[in-house]
Amino acid sequence: MQIRKTTVEDIELLIKLRIDYLLDENNIKSIDDVGVLKAKLCDYFKKWIPVDGLIAYIAEQNGDICSTAFLSIVERPPRTADSSYLVGTIYNVYTYPNHRRKGFATEVMRALLLEAKQHGVASLDLLSTNDGKHLYKKLGFELPSYTFMRKKLKIALT
Repeated sequence: MQIRKTTVEDIELLIKLRIDYLLDENNIKSIDDVGVLKAKLCDYFKKWIPVDGLIAYIAEQNGDICSTAFLSIVERPPRTADSSYLVGTIYNVYTYPNHRRKGFATEVMRALLLEAKQHGVASLDLLSTNDGKHLYKKLGFELPSYTFMRKKLKIALT
């Protein structure tokens, strides 16, 4: 197994991984969505990968991509007088079905956690499926004492 951080040269691969994840999660409803999504993902990756606003790791074995995880880092207002406050959101943790339960996601997540620590990220958030909860608990994630809430805003897509 080889774990590696992706670069801007991997944008086409990252687009494929994101779309495969969304298709598996049933978030893509039509083939028309895929075409628009590819262009938006390309722009997003070109903008954020070079400045480490998006960090992605992949696991490969025998030339096959097995697993991936993405990390977005943002800076929040400082919590103390002597610190910046970087927070990360982990998403797109995905292992292809024929590679599941073999440790690929664990290793990708460990690499992502180390990267976050090296960047000075103070905390990490993620949303978990029931299948992923055991992995995340094993890696030290806890249920927060606050309640997660979301409000969807309608925005004009260009």
